[in-house]
Amino acid sequence: MTTDANPLTTADTSGLGELSEGQPLDDRVNNRSQKPSNEAYKAFMATGWADGDAELPARAEVAPYAAKRRRALSERFPGERLVIPAGPLKVRSNDTDYRFRPHSGFAHLTGLGLDQEPDAILVMEPVEPGTGDDGGNHTAVLYFRPLAGTDSEEFYSNARYGAFWIGSRLGLEQVSALLDLPTRHLDEAETAITSNVGDPTFGGISVRLLRKVDEMVDALVDTVRYNTAMDPENADLSALDALDGELTEALSELRLIKDAWEIKQMEAAVAATVNGFTEVIKALPRAISHPRGERVVEGAFFARAREEGNDLGYDTIAAAGNNATVLHWIRNNGTVNAGELLLLDAGVEADSLYTADITRTVPVNGSYSPVQRKIYQAVLDAADAGFAAAKPGAKFRDVHAAAVRVLAERLDSWGLLPVPLEEALSDKGQQHRRWMPHGTSHHLGMDVHDCAQARKDLYLDGIITEGMVFTIEPGLYFKNEDLTVPEEYRGIGVRIEDDILITADGPVNLSAALPRNPEDVENWMAGLYAAE
Repeated sequence: MTTDANPLTTADTSGLGELSEGQPLDDRVNNRSQKPSNEAYKAFMATGWADGDAELPARAEVAPYAAKRRRALSERFPGERLVIPAGPLKVRSNDTDYRFRPHSGFAHLTGLGLDQEPDAILVMEPVEPGTGDDGGNHTAVLYFRPLAGTDSEEFYSNARYGAFWIGSRLGLEQVSALLDLPTRHLDEAETAITSNVGDPTFGGISVRLLRKVDEMVDALVDTVRYNTAMDPENADLSALDALDGELTEALSELRLIKDAWEIKQMEAAVAATVNGFTEVIKALPRAISHPRGERVVEGAFFARAREEGNDLGYDTIAAAGNNATVLHWIRNNGTVNAGELLLLDAGVEADSLYTADITRTVPVNGSYSPVQRKIYQAVLDAADAGFAAAKPGAKFRDVHAAAVRVLAERLDSWGLLPVPLEEALSDKGQQHRRWMPHGTSHHLGMDVHDCAQARKDLYLDGIITEGMVFTIEPGLYFKNEDLTVPEEYRGIGVRIEDDILITADGPVNLSAALPRNPEDVENWMAGLYAAE
């Protein structure tokens, strides 16, 4: 067999060197393009466009709530400049980006959700105490990049920021009116961030930054801190990084208690999620006949998420059979078989970026087998125990303790615990956690695992308080390969998860519209199957 010569050495390469020589790598993505660049074309493209809508929008419902959040943050850090970036676009593949989502801390303080304003930065400037916004210690300004006008080349040539490519967005004045927040061009942000930075003892301003959101802003702040240090070569800049960590912590803790507007968003996200679960049940007959039935389930839910919300709150877990024993199964490439259970853990993210997080475990053929029902009932009883413990004034950790005690008692009665019950429940035991290694609850909001940077004494050891929203999600997972359990248990994974709002009168199950009792689940499914 002969070997072909290297095509690069045999083909006509005239012009190849001219094309690549001196051309930056970042520009080579445009080598596929054949767009004209002559002056006649540019002049033609710059004319003949109708004027955009200059009318200012009404103030958004979220605006006064966002202002109160900024005011609360201002109380924590008087005299310090606070820098909260939205984050940049992120590359998915080569020159295509993921759909933009701002950092939750930024969205919480501004009210901007959806895919608005990549690269934006909120700067809270310190002023004399009590003279700032709403009587606070800061004045806030939102810096962002408005889209170029139709008379610019960027309008039709920039695939990232040109309106011809990505559609129109509100301008500086419009966003200001919408959010009731001063806005300025992003070009001014560098000066706003770096001006007068230095040691406060010598009249400088200390900066706190929400780090690891925008690498360019991180580098800018690091540089100005170094350049303004009294002895930069020997300065302990890690102490300044610790200031940033405290800001990140504060932004998380600010979301532990939801305001009235946030609760409305959570209710909307839950309602859309309930509708998504309904679509999944309708799609089960098709899923059974498909070689990747879990993808059918995933797709049915995703369609509803995009129809009613912004996106998924997190990657859907559509786990059938033994896959349901994998806690974060998101490959979703398995089959869905009659006689198995389907564990669906999914949530719709609303346009405001608030997400639901609900799990139901349903029998694929519409009826639980006796052993499936036994395990399911144990998990349901644990969930009910957690719900009963979720009272204002109790500790957050009490919810978990109540739920896992029920599971441990049930596992003990089934003869699965290798030690006595109380020994298993002790800190030195915990053998029951073999079949439920995760926690029972987590805070919920803009992030599916919301408030994740809050201090332990305010989270795990925190007191359950009116306005909190969190999940209750016990489970039992008996893997096919687990030789410590009876064969009939193997391959069964059950989780039940609901979204709970704490009120002055106690917990409210926001996701109660989805059936939980096994009989109710079966009747619900039968009704949907019949409708199909």
